[in-house]
Amino acid sequence: MKFLSYYSILIFCTLFLSCSKNGTIAPPDPCAGITVVVNGTVTSTSGPGIIDGSIQATASGATGITFSLNGGAFQPSGTFIGLAAGVYTITAKSSGGCTGTGSFTIAVGDPCSGKLITISSANTGTDKCLSTGTITITATGSTGFTFKLNAGGTYQASNILTNVPSGNHTVFIKDGTGCEKTQAVTINVLPNGPLFQNVRTLITAKCAGCHMFGAVNGGATFDADCSIVNLKLRIKARAVDASEMPQGAPLTANEKKILSDWLAAGGLTTN
Repeated sequence: MKFLSYYSILIFCTLFLSCSKNGTIAPPDPCAGITVVVNGTVTSTSGPGIIDGSIQATASGATGITFSLNGGAFQPSGTFIGLAAGVYTITAKSSGGCTGTGSFTIAVGDPCSGKLITISSANTGTDKCLSTGTITITATGSTGFTFKLNAGGTYQASNILTNVPSGNHTVFIKDGTGCEKTQAVTINVLPNGPLFQNVRTLITAKCAGCHMFGAVNGGATFDADCSIVNLKLRIKARAVDASEMPQGAPLTANEKKILSDWLAAGGLTTN
């Protein structure tokens, strides 16, 4: 009778309960038949390097749920904010200790989404010999703008780009969340100004034999406009200050004034 009773217990345990090898009855698993499912809504970051992503997690299949992010402390709310782009694991735990997990990926969002940013610009043109162009940029549709010239440039707070050479350029603007926009700009060479034109006429009249039309004296030639600009301090020292040029016929006071007025205005072809 005892033999039959022992095996009757084993059969009962096998069919209905969890039992140890010696036939004692083990406590039932409180999570048997319970499946905690974790779902959620993910919000991407506002842009590269911005840490403002979020996950709104929910759980079903049990009651008294609390939530943990990446193994951290459990909290009643399934909302996790201020997250960087990346992969996260959220664990949901019921009041009975049953758990379930979900994996969520926060992407880098488009910083320009929902924005209508417009760019306009104005430029001054440039002297042919030196990079004197300026570009003034106006941007609307967002805040925190910074500005740069061409892809290899450095962003700056000022919307005025200076020392721009002639040619085709691309201006870049970027707002506080990293939304970047561009605009093509062409810097034209400005015509010669009246002061420089007077200097050019004077040098052609006084220096043609030694420094123009292919003639080179002392390493100096004034055939090109930029040669005159680049050698302006040498011209001043020889023709104005020392009266050594041109040879044999120093400049008159009025002729020296032509040079002095041009130099005082900046010594550029645009003056």
